[in-house]
Amino acid sequence: MTDTKRVLATLAPLTLFVAIFAPVALHARLPQKHSGHAARVQTGLDVLEAEKFTLLRGKHIGLITNHTGLDAQGRSNIDLLSHALGLQLVALFSPEHGLAGRNNDNVASSKDPSTGLPLYSLYGDTRRPTDAMLQGIDALVFDIQDAGVRFYTYTVTMAYCMEVAAKRKISFFVLDRPNPLGGEIIEGPMLDPDKTSFVAYYPVPVRYGLTIGELAQFFNAENHIGADLHVIAMKNWHRNYFFESTGIKWIPPSPALRTTKGSILYPGIEILQDSGVSVGRGTEAPFEVFGAPWMKGDEVAAALNERHLPGLRFESKSFIPIGGPRSGQRCNGVAIRITDRFVVRSMRMGLEIAEILQKLYPQDFDTGKLVVLVGNWDTVQQIQNGVPPEQIVAGWSDALKVFDQVRRKYFLYK
Repeated sequence: MTDTKRVLATLAPLTLFVAIFAPVALHARLPQKHSGHAARVQTGLDVLEAEKFTLLRGKHIGLITNHTGLDAQGRSNIDLLSHALGLQLVALFSPEHGLAGRNNDNVASSKDPSTGLPLYSLYGDTRRPTDAMLQGIDALVFDIQDAGVRFYTYTVTMAYCMEVAAKRKISFFVLDRPNPLGGEIIEGPMLDPDKTSFVAYYPVPVRYGLTIGELAQFFNAENHIGADLHVIAMKNWHRNYFFESTGIKWIPPSPALRTTKGSILYPGIEILQDSGVSVGRGTEAPFEVFGAPWMKGDEVAAALNERHLPGLRFESKSFIPIGGPRSGQRCNGVAIRITDRFVVRSMRMGLEIAEILQKLYPQDFDTGKLVVLVGNWDTVQQIQNGVPPEQIVAGWSDALKVFDQVRRKYFLYK
């Protein structure tokens, strides 16, 4: 029996029971798997290319992209647009990590070696395109693979560029790409309105369940940006798709987000980093391990396994991170095993880990700093006060229901 058939056989009775007898809370909804042989997903770039870039004819384009901007044949959007008839590629713009997606520090603007075009960094001296950078441009095109998580900066770069485009009356095109976490599950607390930053653009939950094109529509309307926005939708993408279902080759969108497994755990693991815990940066499995010199991995793994978190198992593991907190230090920690990605709730997992570390190592784990990425002070205070994680998660329900109703207005896919 294949892994897919085994999972389907396991989930089928539960799915039937849930459908008949009980509505499921938003943060705990069990997504259905897509049946049959799925067609390969065509990204917005693939669709635009198939239409011979008709929508961009006659325009002078600034392309916001990085190494993930490839079509189904592995050709870069830079090459495609620079050779397309009837349009002119004027400049390139890159987000955090640079055009090649390899840098972890600020990136300087430069010149693209393949085209000779100016390459403007939006993660250096400025986070927004300046008037000088936009000289001679009447359309901005955004084509970057994101992570589906609120604090991933590519979506903030997109929003900042949309704001500038709206002010300068420049058309803005988003070439849609899959949300690696699918489009059904939403998780985490809403961002406090006073905690907006470059890792928190607008009040949404940590895992918001929208594609980057849908999110652009959401930002444009809900934050009253008012850009002349055009989303080039994908074909064959479904809301219940994790990235493995798309047929698209996984390209790590940033240096540490190396695997699709890591992307599933990322929302709940990354929140721990500011509290003094290594999340495995610079190891072979970032976001699949966490630890610190002061931890006892077997003790923490045992405590987590006692919680019986759906789809997850925990094992003691030591590692030496190269980058991030505890870089170069031997960390006693925990490896996370996913047994069923469809039922994993990484934000619940993150709260459980935080609660255990606070209880076992109160002098070493800085719970207050969770707020940097959690973005919700009430949630952090509840952890500090010893409120059980399941109770904290239940407390998100009303706000998530309201958000869910709003986000549905911007759905492009079923």
